[in-house]
Parts: sequence; C-alpha cells; structure tokens
Amino acid sequence: MYEQLKAIMVSKFQLDPAEVVPGVTLKDLELDSLDMVELSLVVEKELGVSVSDDELIEAADVAAVVALIEARRVRV
Repeated sequence: MYEQLKAIMVSKFQLDPAEVVPGVTLKDLELDSLDMVELSLVVEKELGVSVSDDELIEAADVAAVVALIEARRVRV
C-alpha cells in the first residue's frame, strides 16, 4: 500500500520520490488543504478507499495515511 500511495503522491503532486518516506509529514512535503482534498479523491478513485481530507490533514505522517487506508480496506 505504501508504494501505491507513494506513486500517487509523486505523480499527482510532482514530489521527489526520495522525499516520500513513511516518517515524513504531509506538511513537510508542502501539501496544503486543497492538496488533501485532491488526494482524498484520488485515493478513492484509484484505491477504492474513502478517506476524508480532514483525516488526511490529521494524519501524523505518510505512514499514518497508509495505516488509515489499510484499515479502511479491511472494513470494506
């Protein structure tokens, strides 16, 4: 799941793949609230998992986003 999320983030936000690591925060990646809305839509479309932009904003780091997505996949 991490690699899938990383690929989405690199593609959608033109991020350096070396910077998208589990411990980095979304703020450190300079993603803002509009980016979170876009990311939530892309995650739902490409991964079939509904995650709100508010949940993404609250996530501590990339690893927390991955954990959130994985938890949702299990429930669905």
